[in-house]
Amino acid sequence: MRPFTETVPDAFDIRKSTTVRNQTSSSPTPSHPADAGPEKPRAARRAGALSGPLPILVAAVLWGTTGTASSLAPAGASAAAIGAAGMALGGLLLFLTSPGARSLPARCTGPERRALVLGALAVAGYPLTFYPAVAQTGVAVTTVIALGSAPVFTGLLAWLTRQARPTTRWVFATLAAVLGCALLVLGPHLTGGAARVDSLGAVLAALAGLSYAAYSLIGGRLITRGHSSDAVMGTMFGAAALLVLPVLVFAGTGWLATARGAAVALHLAFFTTFLAYRLFGHGLRHTSASAATTLTLAEPAVAAVLGVVVLGERLPAVSWGGMAVLGLGLAVLTVPAGPFRRRR
Repeated sequence: MRPFTETVPDAFDIRKSTTVRNQTSSSPTPSHPADAGPEKPRAARRAGALSGPLPILVAAVLWGTTGTASSLAPAGASAAAIGAAGMALGGLLLFLTSPGARSLPARCTGPERRALVLGALAVAGYPLTFYPAVAQTGVAVTTVIALGSAPVFTGLLAWLTRQARPTTRWVFATLAAVLGCALLVLGPHLTGGAARVDSLGAVLAALAGLSYAAYSLIGGRLITRGHSSDAVMGTMFGAAALLVLPVLVFAGTGWLATARGAAVALHLAFFTTFLAYRLFGHGLRHTSASAATTLTLAEPAVAAVLGVVVLGERLPAVSWGGMAVLGLGLAVLTVPAGPFRRRR
């Protein structure tokens, strides 16, 4: 396989050049765009439509269905059990259907294997901190803290590990997206009363955001080093599935024997874990982890719209305004400021 140089949006300035193996073609990659002939611009446009922010935004849409689907679970199913079931089933499905996932640890260097272990722990840590946070301080506050802190943690970790340097564009887009997310989710509380904030729940939600940031950054780093995105995601989530199995058993599995319980678990496993993270991994091949975690702030907007349309919920004007601010931040990050810069 011939390596090709990855293009990265200028929302984040990558300091070091990165090369990734072409996983789909063994044909030579032309050194100059003109060498590709008249079909190159058309092929480039098709590739651009399926890479970069688009797969990540689609993944965020799928994640946005989690709340609505979980609300349809049987009354006896706890939040921890629902989250563990989705992670266990979806993670194993990712592992079993990902080419190269079984052999990836053997092909990795020592530091890369340690990164895989940390990534798996971070993946397993997300549901084990997010769902208890929901129980402690509620869905709204947990969502704002976890999703709002994730882009900040990712940017800080990328900067501290010298992987990327934040740009003014990324900072503005992230601040706008986090503010919009907060107004969207907390709007009902701001207009109807103060939201309940529990200190332990807030800490757990922040740890969930850190977990999400960590495995996004680790996965993106391994992918840009030439490993298949499917193999990286399959390995991390397969290991995480084994780690959360005891939680599922302890929380109870009786609800899975019902038709509604099985339907909810299958939806969470296939759509919000298997398919969403396969798209997320593909998007990390062309988008920095810091930009990716900001883009996934679209998730609460999707959840809010589904709540209005499917569950008959009502949103105040403050929430709709927050959705507009969130959309502005995502648009700033998604629409290129100019041609992508190629690093050699």
